[in-house]
Amino acid sequence: MTSSFAPPAPSLRFELPNGMSIAADVHGDPSHQPVLFLHGGGQTRHAWGNTAEGLAAHGFYTICTDHRGHGESGWADEGQYRVFNFVEDLQHVLAQLELKPILVGASLGGIASMLAETAQEESVAKGVVLVDVTPRMETDGVDRIIGFMRGGSSGFESLDEAADSISRYLPHRKRPKDLSGLAKNLRRREDGRYYWHWDPNMLKTWEPSDATDEEGELLTRRLKDVRNLEVPTLLIRGRLSDLVSEQTAAEFLEMVPHAEYVNLADAHHMVAGDRNDVFTDTVAEFLLRRFPTEDTTAKERVQRTPQ
Repeated sequence: MTSSFAPPAPSLRFELPNGMSIAADVHGDPSHQPVLFLHGGGQTRHAWGNTAEGLAAHGFYTICTDHRGHGESGWADEGQYRVFNFVEDLQHVLAQLELKPILVGASLGGIASMLAETAQEESVAKGVVLVDVTPRMETDGVDRIIGFMRGGSSGFESLDEAADSISRYLPHRKRPKDLSGLAKNLRRREDGRYYWHWDPNMLKTWEPSDATDEEGELLTRRLKDVRNLEVPTLLIRGRLSDLVSEQTAAEFLEMVPHAEYVNLADAHHMVAGDRNDVFTDTVAEFLLRRFPTEDTTAKERVQRTPQ
């Protein structure tokens, strides 16, 4: 892989009042029901590519965004990467959509989705799909993710070295021979090394010692508001996840009794990456059943994949 690699340009940008912009890729007809994808911390909009294209083929308009500080979106000058900063960005993006979307959020994106939907009396979304995220997550799993992100902060000599690092972090996945997908999430800097394309200042902000007691208490209270989640909701857990356990999933389902639940076999926290075809079918089945599109042929094709 040469240093001339150029990341694909986003097909849409959402402007924020603070001068930053949120990069997004879109698929499908803009007049159709939108589905807004929000990735996890340290990922980019490319995590959703195959699923977004699949749902667009079923008659949805899909939008995959990069969070602030990630991918091609703006980076905060003063390291403003608190959870509520991401929620505010989401609220500004929602205000620029003509139709209420269905939110599909993984990890950080799922937390932002829950907080945005329960922040006010009127729903901002038609539905919510939470991908391996609940109001309470297992500390060991969170620490493992932060440790992986911190471990790559000094960059990699090559794409192969970065791929080796991922293989150690995700030993259950087969190491890809084609690294073009990985290259979308890395940038080669002037020192010749490859770095994950997210702002390293995020990790400083996410250190537990950097958060005030007031912020922690506010986040805890707001996450308890998930009990007010009334729109159609689906929780998809990776059965091998170390962030969302059976216990924390049960806690969520007790808080939101109308929510549907799918526990995907052979999937860890990165559900969409571990079992993308099954994940896409699962999301499509839920959306087409709860939010039918005009593409009746597609609806008839989709059947729930045995878990």
